[in-house]
Amino acid sequence: MRIAASTYLNSAPLVYSFAQGALRHNYEFLGDAAPSRCASLLVAGQCEIALIPVIEYQRIPGLVIIPEVAVASKTRVRSVLIAARCPLTEVRRVTLDTSSRTSQTLVKILFERQYGMRPEFTERTPNASVKCENMLEDTDAALVIGDPAIRLAASASQFGVRIYDLAEEWRAMTGLPFVFAVWAVREEFADPALVRDFLAARQEGLERLEQLAISYSEELRLPQEDLLDYLQNCVNYDLDADNIAGMNRYFELAAECGLIPTARPLKFLSHGAFTRTSAK
Repeated sequence: MRIAASTYLNSAPLVYSFAQGALRHNYEFLGDAAPSRCASLLVAGQCEIALIPVIEYQRIPGLVIIPEVAVASKTRVRSVLIAARCPLTEVRRVTLDTSSRTSQTLVKILFERQYGMRPEFTERTPNASVKCENMLEDTDAALVIGDPAIRLAASASQFGVRIYDLAEEWRAMTGLPFVFAVWAVREEFADPALVRDFLAARQEGLERLEQLAISYSEELRLPQEDLLDYLQNCVNYDLDADNIAGMNRYFELAAECGLIPTARPLKFLSHGAFTRTSAK
């Protein structure tokens, strides 16, 4: 079975087992830096399971969520940011990173509901050198996600920009955690045995956080202690009741803001069958 997932650091504990750990021979792993492209592979039938930005669950029919596992944040995430040249209440134009439509949607919700504004939005793909200059050209603010965001936060002063952590902004508005990505399987391949494998994969990855921090430290040119703190204290890998509540609230607000047609109920794969939760 083919699985697709981002190769950003925030996903590393969930994909380690499939890419190079105990489950590497059980699944064909397709890695891609952009979470949005993983969703596209799922739509195109080029994989059966993908770690998708959560908004894609509302846009792609016939998906089932693998339970208990997610890429989320309870408070501060550090890897999903708005870099702004002015206070957000003065922003008139925002450039959106194309890598994640979940983060794009979150930015639009925050501007409308938290800041009472509707700026002009444009899209741009960050350049290969993982710098933010191209994202901030001809704009007041930019959404930056993933490893480029971690690097930007560490060097924001040299760009003269203000940094806003979107998980913190969401928490301030709703009092809830935010879920950025979940494992989703096409319904025709939704074998209950997958739950065991994906929980085991998460556990294997969580046991190797130090190893992952060391590995990504050279690539990102950041101290491994800083990256380990990020993995341990900023990213949450559970899909517990609070995180599900945050996800449902996000879907409700996305629907109210006209960003999705409606918030359809969540469908989870259980050990024996599908289970559903209300969108409320």
